[in-house]
Amino acid sequence: MPINDLPILSALRTKMQWHQERQRVLAENISNSDTPNFKPRDLVEPKFDSTGNIAGGGMGTLPMMRTAVSHMAASGAPDSFAQDRKAGFQTRPAGNAVNLEDEMLKVSANQMDYAAATSLYTRSLGLLKTAIGKR
Repeated sequence: MPINDLPILSALRTKMQWHQERQRVLAENISNSDTPNFKPRDLVEPKFDSTGNIAGGGMGTLPMMRTAVSHMAASGAPDSFAQDRKAGFQTRPAGNAVNLEDEMLKVSANQMDYAAATSLYTRSLGLLKTAIGKR
């Protein structure tokens, strides 16, 4: 069994990919903080079951994303990470709803969570290497 097929490592990789995608979305929110009628977006965190699989879906590579409504979806591919539509926000007179303080707090929390997942992944690989005598 390849090391990449271990459920815990797959779950950690998925978690790191989610944090990378969330960083992109949060950076987009911050960069559009002065754009009229812009509404901030966020991603819904994936839920894992006891085996390390995403609850309600299988593990594997991330599917192709639709970046615009006019783009065609990949055949047979599920949606990627869900958007969080219930986030509360206040709208300024220009129609922009980005709160820079909230976005920066989300960015720093995302960065810390990504560092924790990366550390767990690295330590898990180290333990596996020790177990098979490669250290």
